[in-house]
Amino acid sequence: MRLTSLADYAVVMMAAAARHPGDARLSASLLAGETGVPLPTAQKLMGRLAGAGLLSSARGTGGGFRLAREAGGISLADIIEAVEGPIAMTNCVDEKRNDCALDGHCQVKPHLSVVNGALRGALQGVSLASLAEVK
Repeated sequence: MRLTSLADYAVVMMAAAARHPGDARLSASLLAGETGVPLPTAQKLMGRLAGAGLLSSARGTGGGFRLAREAGGISLADIIEAVEGPIAMTNCVDEKRNDCALDGHCQVKPHLSVVNGALRGALQGVSLASLAEVK
């Protein structure tokens, strides 16, 4: 499994945001400058992350973005799903999709939800706070 560039950038930006004090108001241009993520991509991602409830936003003077909750309460899975949608290693574990040509004959399908759950559990076990630690 490989993260898309967009999901990777979202993780990098959220980790940078978590390194700021909790009351700091952040902008896409600030985080783009700190991380090297292109500004248009940073703007797009901040909108998605806010839409998913991971960032909160305020308009006007003194406005900007900040983490919607403590970094320890945001997981790697939360960030990936905010950008990519539900974590699904294959189409058959995504209950909304039924487009597999092997669906009627597959002997592995019953086991893939266990594998997918283990992967999601591993990603859920990594907090944004741990990703934001400077080493």
